[in-house]
Amino acid sequence: MAMFELSHPQPAGLLATAPRLGFVTALVARVQAWDELRRTRKALSQLSDRELDDIGLCRGDIDTLLR
Repeated sequence: MAMFELSHPQPAGLLATAPRLGFVTALVARVQAWDELRRTRKALSQLSDRELDDIGLCRGDIDTLLR
């Protein structure tokens, strides 16, 4: 009768790097959030005062909203 091993043990090195992966994941998420705010601020800054008024904003609101 043949036996098959269905579960594979985790290599010891992978367990040691798990906390570092969480740090890297969090760092990537923060960089992505920062980039999204940067792009939004740039897009809003390029709008005219009339366009900003159409969406209910003034130029001074841009920095206040994106903190």
